[in-house]
Amino acid sequence: MRIGELARQSGVSVPTIKYYTREGLLPTGERTGPNQVQYAESHVRRLKLIRALIDVGGLSIAAAGEVLTEVDSPGRSVHSMLGTAQSAVSRSTPEPGDDEKWVSAEQEVEELVGRHGWAVKPENPGRQTLVQIVATYRDLDQGELLGLLDLYADAAGTLAPAELGVIARAPSSDGKVEGTVLGTLLGDAAMAALRRIAQEDVSRRTQPEAR
Repeated sequence: MRIGELARQSGVSVPTIKYYTREGLLPTGERTGPNQVQYAESHVRRLKLIRALIDVGGLSIAAAGEVLTEVDSPGRSVHSMLGTAQSAVSRSTPEPGDDEKWVSAEQEVEELVGRHGWAVKPENPGRQTLVQIVATYRDLDQGELLGLLDLYADAAGTLAPAELGVIARAPSSDGKVEGTVLGTLLGDAAMAALRRIAQEDVSRRTQPEAR
């Protein structure tokens, strides 16, 4: 197909397709003449994946490029792609601190991880983000919110095996890798969206002024 048809099928404009190609996110098409390039169905799917990473997953062009480079790498595993996807959605992960508040927050997170029996490396980006959240709650005297973390952990502990089970059932290695990326990035977005929906529902039912 020509680039105009690729744009129509993917819903991505021609200038954006050319931009993604220049940035290395989209493989080049097959040149069939001086001014003619042909694209395949694989380009349509790749464009949809790119848009999912950027528009829904909220990744920058650079971060999406790093994820797609790993997706295209031979021999990648679901576990390695999980780490790549987690790092991509944790771009603002703080550097570990050494002050008293940070050390205390690290201890609280260590205890939470222990309570739930999780085997997690200290450098896990989610773990570092959680330390920052705990330290921030403490700094702003929002200790009551810390009581919710075990509820969040319970929900995460239920979701994680279900998510990875779905990925494991993908019929191909490529499907597993793509599922890992989308499940991580879009799963974060889905949970945030569902919390907002549920919060509005509870607020309407429990706050008279909201009815």
